[in-house]
Amino acid sequence: MKKKAAKPKSTYEEFIEDPQQKLLLEKEYRELLISELMLAAMARDDISVRKLAKEIGISPTIIQELRTGKRSNVTLDTFTKILDALGYQLAIEPKYS
Repeated sequence: MKKKAAKPKSTYEEFIEDPQQKLLLEKEYRELLISELMLAAMARDDISVRKLAKEIGISPTIIQELRTGKRSNVTLDTFTKILDALGYQLAIEPKYS
């Protein structure tokens, strides 16, 4: 019997094999998720940056930077206030089951 030739790896598969690149990708993906969550929730509730900022008592600049991905480091307190104001809650679950 002939042995099947290994399928060539995609660029993504090669990229993700590097532990540093994988960590970077995961970090950027989390930042994108936060941004997309905020954009969708704000659009759903038709809430402006200024209104949301005023409601939770932070600068509109912080909200805008989170929405655009310019800011990725936010305190847990601020993040949970944003989630609460947008009708979401933070849930912690195991990474792997």
